Amino acid sequence: MVSLVTAMSSYVSTHLLYTFKPVPVPFTNPICAPYQNSIFSLVSLTVASSSGSSGLTRRKTSSSPSSSSPPSAGSTRVVLRESRSTSQSDLPFWQQNWFIGLLFVMAIGFFALALFLFLNLDLENNYVSSATAATSEGVEITYGSVLKLMHEKTKFRLHSHDVPYGSGSGQQSVTGFPNVDDANSYWIVRPIPETSAKQGDSIESGTVIRLQHMRTRKWLHSHLHASPITGNQEVSCFGGENESDTGDHWRLLVEGSGKTWKQNQRIRLQHIDTGAFLHSHDKKYTRIAGGQQEVCSVTEKRPDNVWLAAEGVYLPVTETK
Repeated sequence: MVSLVTAMSSYVSTHLLYTFKPVPVPFTNPICAPYQNSIFSLVSLTVASSSGSSGLTRRKTSSSPSSSSPPSAGSTRVVLRESRSTSQSDLPFWQQNWFIGLLFVMAIGFFALALFLFLNLDLENNYVSSATAATSEGVEITYGSVLKLMHEKTKFRLHSHDVPYGSGSGQQSVTGFPNVDDANSYWIVRPIPETSAKQGDSIESGTVIRLQHMRTRKWLHSHLHASPITGNQEVSCFGGENESDTGDHWRLLVEGSGKTWKQNQRIRLQHIDTGAFLHSHDKKYTRIAGGQQEVCSVTEKRPDNVWLAAEGVYLPVTETK
């Protein structure tokens, strides 16, 4: 019985193991298909190597050419290398050169970014060259300039915001503001509609002008209503881009020998309808506009109704031909 089992084991080892050939399984993935020959060769080599290491010997037959010795590892590597190089040449162009394409796209992106930054910087430089920031004294003020008016005595800036008076006209309030960096203290210098003055023209002493609040687009205005604290003539903001009357008109009076309005030059603003002067003092509000001081108009020409053009952006003087 033992002899029979030994003989059957020998027969199975000799015939079944050595005559096993891997059956190719078709690949349905188009990406892996070019490499199937290489994979089958590698599987055959693995089976041959494992069978050789077990100490079994192939039965040689002189009639079949397939009974030759298995190929060496070196020749198998050559076959794999040739198969891979052949399959890579069959790939589409974009799969073979994807890295070059990626570099090309990155280069285009960097070029577009550099062009965008260059154009933006160029526009900013053009804007700065066409308007002068108020950093030095003596800059001439023209129509279209955006500035802050500083009360000479208290150093507060002429200010407004979208808060109405609780008394008087109930129009948008105007106050004096202590902080320099508040955006609600900017005013645009405009001509009156009846003149031919245009943006960039200089402004002489005695000229009637308008001041437009930059944030709310309303006009610096005055009338005979009483101011909240002192009972003087109320100053408010009123109207809009297409709504303006003579209550928005102020005569520019330059103090001293100067003929045109310049930065840090002492001026007065006289209301056309009432003849009163734009004025402020150190009396402050305590509730809604706490810490801000009253701005009003008074009929007397006094030292404390003098103003100066302080911070701002001043448009250059337009050259006349």
